[in-house]
Amino acid sequence: MILHGYWRSGTSYRTRIALNLKGLGYEQAGIDLRLGIQKSDAYLSMNPQGLVPALETDGAVLTQSPAILEWLEEAHPEPPLLPPDPVARARVRAMAALVACDIHPLNNLRVLKALRESFGADQAATDAWAARWITTGFEALEALVGRHGDGWCFGAAPTLADCCLVPQIYSARRFNTPLDAFPRILAIEERAAAHPAFMAAHPDRQPDADVR
Repeated sequence: MILHGYWRSGTSYRTRIALNLKGLGYEQAGIDLRLGIQKSDAYLSMNPQGLVPALETDGAVLTQSPAILEWLEEAHPEPPLLPPDPVARARVRAMAALVACDIHPLNNLRVLKALRESFGADQAATDAWAARWITTGFEALEALVGRHGDGWCFGAAPTLADCCLVPQIYSARRFNTPLDAFPRILAIEERAAAHPAFMAAHPDRQPDADVR
């Protein structure tokens, strides 16, 4: 498998976590969003939407990280990232969607670029914009983790919800979003920081990461 992504992209990050949790080997092809590589003819021929990630596997190209994560669960069911009970599965999917649908799209690179270019937002304004949606979403997620979590978002093992949450915490810190009101979420961050699959997926550890 070849994962076409960007080291700091939340969607690429969540895909790396899921691949690592499944114990799957993959190569990485860096797509630097800042340079517009995602709009090149070569990449658009693979992914017409011009977004990351894209996963090449078995002669197919899969796009959109939620679809990729669901495919991974179907094609490589062990270890599972969804619980067996249908209601529990729906709850995990809802927690993942809370991040993937309601938080992340409002603070990704192209939205922040539009805020700067079309509305003159400075760094403080873009940070405040991102924090507004992160905070609202994390308030709901903190309550859901309190109901269903046992060390992770749902239960005692990582699920698709954690694959989505941990990259969003990383983004929250980039945008200087206060997180002290979310002790359960911070506990998941701490647990992930010691888990090999999450550690290996961290943006700073990717081959295309900026040199610090």
